[in-house]
Amino acid sequence: MRLVTLRNSGNPAPGVIAGDSILSIPACAEIYPEARCVSGSIREILEGGDSALDIVRRIVNRVSAASRPERDRLENCGALVPAATTELLAPIPDPHLVLSCGMNYRAHLAEMGAPMPDRPTAFLKSINAIIGPGAPIILPKNAPDMVDWEAEFCGVVGKTCHNVSAQEALNYVAGYTMINDVSARNWVKPMAQLSGMEATQAWDQNLLGKQFPTFCPMGPAVATKDEITNPNKVSFELKLNGKVMQSANTDDLAFDLAALIAFYSQFHVFRPGDVISTGSPAGVGMGRKPFVFLKPGDLVEIRADGIGTMKNPVEASA
Repeated sequence: MRLVTLRNSGNPAPGVIAGDSILSIPACAEIYPEARCVSGSIREILEGGDSALDIVRRIVNRVSAASRPERDRLENCGALVPAATTELLAPIPDPHLVLSCGMNYRAHLAEMGAPMPDRPTAFLKSINAIIGPGAPIILPKNAPDMVDWEAEFCGVVGKTCHNVSAQEALNYVAGYTMINDVSARNWVKPMAQLSGMEATQAWDQNLLGKQFPTFCPMGPAVATKDEITNPNKVSFELKLNGKVMQSANTDDLAFDLAALIAFYSQFHVFRPGDVISTGSPAGVGMGRKPFVFLKPGDLVEIRADGIGTMKNPVEASA
């Protein structure tokens, strides 16, 4: 299944992509009473574990097998709506945390002239930066001129996870999504010329440049594990105004998702709905000569196998 959050009658609601339509789980309760047992958000569904996902899966299967009159009833009550005209929010607008890995694709390390790390690096992405498909990336007033893109494949946690091994790590994953780790790069270039406390302060500024509002587009969906059976072989790309800027496969990871979960879970307690990014591949604007950065009027498009396509326009700050 590809789980989404849609705006249904003005309110966020959990849903599922069903071909060219979106199924709103709450709206189909009058036709399928079991939908009343489904929680009100994707995060809450994941907190319900396999039994909650199984209820959603049964509803989806009933819709797939529905007769024409039954589909008409679903459409008439607003449970089955056209995907093309339905506003999607981030599939998990309210995770407890988004943890992003840095310097983790071999080709990206090469383009940035960075050595292979001996252990994963990480930083937290502000949950207040999360936006969904179609929402604009706003260039901040105090750092508008060096805003970069970073398409990142992510695991979504399905059950509480702490201090687990790499062998068991994927058992704690419910599915997969994409984020764009949008980054204001104004403080990055001088770091190579600094040392000591100055380098530390510059790195802190670099991480702060990733926290601006709208700097974490997420989506369009959370693809459950039956949709993506091997997270180590997923192709994805990022286009800027129709031109491919990033094209990668997770087989280029220095540390795969299982290794990242095992390492980070030594320190973090992950809960259902938490998002763990595997980092950005090659093709970022900062890695190009000359540099390429986002500007008002641009359109950023991320597509990933099994997950779908997310588009976000770029706008200047008001």
